[in-house]
Amino acid sequence: MPHLELITLSGVKLRESVHEVLLPTPQGQIAVFSNHAPLVSIAVTGVISVRRKSDTPDDMMEHYAIDQGVIEIADDVVRVLVDEADKDSEVVAKEAEEALEHAKKLRAEARDQVSLDKAQALVDRQATRLK
Repeated sequence: MPHLELITLSGVKLRESVHEVLLPTPQGQIAVFSNHAPLVSIAVTGVISVRRKSDTPDDMMEHYAIDQGVIEIADDVVRVLVDEADKDSEVVAKEAEEALEHAKKLRAEARDQVSLDKAQALVDRQATRLK
């Protein structure tokens, strides 16, 4: 079983052996099982899905909304380094909806490309938290 390490700026979010991990990458979602080929990739803003045991049904998988970061897979260890990761059960929908509306307002008020890019990243992050 691969060993998953989900590490954020505030510390380790998850560190344990799992059956399967679904990771968001620029090329699309990838599934990682035991003995996966070594890989280094960018993690895009999206959702990491974790299946702890082989008999865990899809609707019982754990989900983590993540920011962009880095993925490293080697020697049956999946290491994901991101700024933030929120477990689906930790997200308060009302707060996330308010944050999304605020981010959309910032995007609408952006006066230059840098501000627009930052606001769009916030919109993407909050939309992912609501998935």
